[in-house]
Amino acid sequence: MQRIAMWSGPRNISTALMRAFENRADTIVVDEPLYAYYLKNTGVDHPGRDGIIAAYDTDYQAVTTYLSEGDPGECGIFYQKQMAHHLQPDDALEWLSALSNVFLIRDPKAMLLSLSKVLPTVTVHDTGLPQQLRLVEFLRNRGEKIVVLDSRKVLENPQQQLQRLCRHLGVAFEDAMLNWPAGPRASDGIWSPYWYDAVLRSTGFSPYTPKHEKLPDTLQDVLAQCESCYQTLRRYDLAGAE
Repeated sequence: MQRIAMWSGPRNISTALMRAFENRADTIVVDEPLYAYYLKNTGVDHPGRDGIIAAYDTDYQAVTTYLSEGDPGECGIFYQKQMAHHLQPDDALEWLSALSNVFLIRDPKAMLLSLSKVLPTVTVHDTGLPQQLRLVEFLRNRGEKIVVLDSRKVLENPQQQLQRLCRHLGVAFEDAMLNWPAGPRASDGIWSPYWYDAVLRSTGFSPYTPKHEKLPDTLQDVLAQCESCYQTLRRYDLAGAE
């Protein structure tokens, strides 16, 4: 079994990518397995917070042991949709070596525009970008190859990007990854009603649409910090991995 962790920030195409992999015949997916742990340990007030904490395991060691060693069921691929900001600064990362890790990024301005509409305040840590850099550095120090997937490129040419991703991962690309039935999945986290409206209506990747809205002045400093992280991560773009 191959364990694939797709490390993303919020307001990206991470749920659509989860749909793409779940539509494969050989794949079982798990949706943000560290979300309850993150909510409990940070006190962050997200929609449905108490219900999420009650419904999911909040023990970091137990969750990560399952992700790296546990049996999700009969499958060839165990796909893990992960939010990088769910990790805490002191969390042990050795379990990542059992996974094929990929990093999903989005233009910071577009991410912040979207995130600012659902969170009252936004910091650079809410974007997951600094946490992605921490993971990259950890994996590089262990001699692992880093690959970054840019969401814009996926939306501009889903088939090309998914074919490249599959080649990197050493799995066969399937046309089924490009389209899926609309509606909810049993695998969706119980937070889906708060965050997944567009994905629940989708049947494939939406065309890329540039954002022309002006970012609030209060987020300009956050944008500058995000841009620094983003530009570093872009050096590992998937195209350069071939």
